[in-house]
Amino acid sequence: MFGKTTSTRTEDVEKKWVVIDAKGLVVGRLATIVAIRLRGKHKASFTPHVDDGDNVIVVNADKVVLTGRKRDQKMYYHHTGFIGGIKERSAKFILEGRFPERIVEKAVERMLPRGTLGRQQFGNLRVYKGAGHPHAAQNPTTLDVAVLNRKNSRSA
Repeated sequence: MFGKTTSTRTEDVEKKWVVIDAKGLVVGRLATIVAIRLRGKHKASFTPHVDDGDNVIVVNADKVVLTGRKRDQKMYYHHTGFIGGIKERSAKFILEGRFPERIVEKAVERMLPRGTLGRQQFGNLRVYKGAGHPHAAQNPTTLDVAVLNRKNSRSA
């Protein structure tokens, strides 16, 4: 009467390559879509304990948009390890700095599970600040995030 529940094994996983152009996209909405792709939750064969997700390439990460006043008010904290060594940087400082792709990386990283599987899935993400990427040999398919929902994109 009922079908058997199948559990995907590591050797049965088929990984695809996906390119997402982040120009004009809202950071949080982009990060949720990327995190779902990395985990493999968009597939019918999703298995929680297996890295079943796709390889995701995000280009134009320096042209992402933060809604409201987050560009000036959102702070990213890290600790040096010394007493009183907590440091803070605004999102604006990071976006205008040397590595603006870290905004997208951090947003996605914090949506993935903590632990070995989450780190393995995060390794399938490649973020580039410019329009180019060195993964043309993998023949990645383009995913247009802006057409999925009108709230996904916004002018700066």
